[in-house]
Amino acid sequence: MAGEITNAAQIVVPARTRVWLAPVGTEAPADATVTMPEGWSSVGLTTEDSLKFSEEPQFEQVKSAQTDFPSRTFQTSDAATIEVDLQQWSGKNFRSAFGGGAITEITPAGGGASPPKHYKFTPPRIGGRTEVAAIIEVIDGAKSYRYVMPRTMQMEGVNTDLQKSKEAILPLRLAVQGGDDADAWYLLTNDPSFAAA
Repeated sequence: MAGEITNAAQIVVPARTRVWLAPVGTEAPADATVTMPEGWSSVGLTTEDSLKFSEEPQFEQVKSAQTDFPSRTFQTSDAATIEVDLQQWSGKNFRSAFGGGAITEITPAGGGASPPKHYKFTPPRIGGRTEVAAIIEVIDGAKSYRYVMPRTMQMEGVNTDLQKSKEAILPLRLAVQGGDDADAWYLLTNDPSFAAA
């Protein structure tokens, strides 16, 4: 077909993926391959097939008596989410999965002269969830892509299966938040095929 371009090099196979989190306002990377700026932390190991980015616009349609099709369609809102299952249990990952919370050091009962350290995690109360900046990094050979989200919030519950036969994961479900003048999310890449778009 005229004008059709077939290019298998434009197929992306995410050989490596990473998820990075930081406090809102942390400097974002300038491009798709530069070392992550100070303040960003990787969530570490994630399950093999759990990472998903979804962008879901919402539309309304105007119907008219003169046509079976909509006379006009307009967008009413937008939404985007990140889903990933965290395999590593850490204080940072617990706070990420539960949308915040507090970690305090406690003294174990009957610990003796030099007791081992123990910690208490308390999830956030209603109204206490904190926003975080998030980046999804996708690497396919020499091609790199970074989805940058300056503001997100964990907006789902946490269901963790505690079974003897498999690892217990922490589900991270981040909803992208918008701003007045800032981009809610954007993509950085070194993929040369974007130059021809």
